Amino acid sequence: MSKTLFIASLLAVPAFSAIAHAESSTAPEMQTTAFEALDADFAKWMAEAHVPGLVWGIVKDGKLVHVRAMGVQTVADKAPVTPDTAFRIASMTKAFTGYSILKLRDEGRLRLDDPVSKYVPETQGWAKGITVGDLLHHTAGFVTDDPWGDRQQPLRETEFTKMLKAGVPFSTSPGTRYEYSNFGYATLGRIITNVSKQDYAERVEATVLKPLDMASTRYEVRDVPPGKLAMGYRWENDAWSPEPVMPHGAFGAMGGLVTTGKDYAKWIGYLLSAWPAKDSEPQNAKTIRAMQYGGGMLHSRRRPGKEGDNCRLSAIYGAGLVQANDCVLGNVLFHGGGFPGYGSHMLLIPEAGVGVFALTNRTYAGPTAPVWDAATALFKSGYITSRAIASTPAVETGYAAARRIWKAGGVEGEGKFLAMNFAMDRSDANWRKHLSDISAKSGACDVSPAIIATSKLSGRFSWTCTAGIVEGNVLLAPTSAPQIQALGFQLAPKP
Repeated sequence: MSKTLFIASLLAVPAFSAIAHAESSTAPEMQTTAFEALDADFAKWMAEAHVPGLVWGIVKDGKLVHVRAMGVQTVADKAPVTPDTAFRIASMTKAFTGYSILKLRDEGRLRLDDPVSKYVPETQGWAKGITVGDLLHHTAGFVTDDPWGDRQQPLRETEFTKMLKAGVPFSTSPGTRYEYSNFGYATLGRIITNVSKQDYAERVEATVLKPLDMASTRYEVRDVPPGKLAMGYRWENDAWSPEPVMPHGAFGAMGGLVTTGKDYAKWIGYLLSAWPAKDSEPQNAKTIRAMQYGGGMLHSRRRPGKEGDNCRLSAIYGAGLVQANDCVLGNVLFHGGGFPGYGSHMLLIPEAGVGVFALTNRTYAGPTAPVWDAATALFKSGYITSRAIASTPAVETGYAAARRIWKAGGVEGEGKFLAMNFAMDRSDANWRKHLSDISAKSGACDVSPAIIATSKLSGRFSWTCTAGIVEGNVLLAPTSAPQIQALGFQLAPKP
């Protein structure tokens, strides 16, 4: 099919959109308008990347607030993609594998610093020095094996056992460098089987898919109900060619999961539910947050999307998720998926409780750029904002002392609320001079605004004054009673 005909067929296919209410500073009609603009961006990317079909969505505060399906799941009969169409998500499967390994660790059934050979005896002759954590964080020394690993998907377990016994050559010394390995994650699948005494896929189904009611998600692609599978295609010679349908096999742990837009949103919501951390919470929340912790091998990569030229990511591979601090979005977790016939990407902004994902049915057509651009646009529009941190009595006590210090023009008399280092760092006389200088320039200030907590022991505040804005911060000491170890006041011009 030509590109022109594809665009025509795309526009002829009905779109499916679901928008649920979610609290936001953005009005609902503005949200809808923003979503429609992003829909158009994804459609444009589809045409340029020669992608037959796609579904993308936004999850916020545990809800699928927007899902858009476009294009076709089968080229021949132009069956439309819907939010219930099943796609293979390739390496986004690794998050399910990583989570399952951490679950076994938290149950006390394995340790990440244990040698792999403890759980996979076939590796004893050649895998010395490789730990479970090395496999998890891609630091085992194996060579990057895309696309070789993808074609191992249907490998029989008996053949994988032979491969494990024979061993593989090393690219680097174990534990010295990050290098992405599908073979490593397939080996994690074998560890899950051996430790749990359950087949890998059955273990994930029992501990993740069923509890989350992901009834349309499975490892065996041949079990997808008729008419529900987005067939995978390769674009070559200006035409789509169907990719062979590979059944589930020994490499399923690295990239074999099949899911729908609606089902995958449940997984996104589950991951995001671990933020913010709570004083009393289930162990699963701690397990999820541990998925962002890597093995110490930072690596640099270009930021996906339009902002890429202005920002590079310093990233670390955790447990099936990549963690980075982005110059626009802040702390992010993400992973892509590429497979014969499929491409996918997911991006989480955990502190905001928002996730964006997209699934496609074209070989290695990873929708990475449009996913990141969508999240960036939502952030800049104000739709994505970090969740407020609840203030604590300790922070409120410190803030009350800060207000009294400002009004008194000095710290004398506040000794009960000041840590032992406070007077050593600046004398009362110097505090008086500092506060006098600021107040002389600021004029009278409204000190009624609440403090904005930045943690259980810190906060920042902003006061509107006659001739400017006084911005400040309170940092408490690690003492049993609330005591200020650092206090700041500075004058900023009015906007």
